[in-house]
Amino acid sequence: QVQLVESGGGLVQAGGSLRLSCAASGSIGSINAMAWYRQAPGKQRELVAGITSGSTTNYADSVKGRFTISRDNAKNTVYLQMNSLKPEDTAVYICNALLRPLLFSAFANYWGQGTQVTVSS
Repeated sequence: QVQLVESGGGLVQAGGSLRLSCAASGSIGSINAMAWYRQAPGKQRELVAGITSGSTTNYADSVKGRFTISRDNAKNTVYLQMNSLKPEDTAVYICNALLRPLLFSAFANYWGQGTQVTVSS
């Protein structure tokens, strides 16, 4: 039974930093890609950053130059370093993984429960 568990959210002042972590646990065969999404009240969910098994990354335009996504394949963990945070970054941040369970041949998307990030002005 695969689970994604996020940590690192919290309350910070504008200009501050946070580092989010998401660890995938369970019987995992391989992870193709991991990503962070966010959703703020009244707004659509958006992709913040993604990273493939080959370490190819992509970012939303709104976070380029401020956020950095990375992964530790040995730990099945993805990180999101968030610097120069702005109030508009306030949202629930949700971890996503495209992975294959150990005993299955197909990849599927898994989601974490989300962690709240609040940035005060």
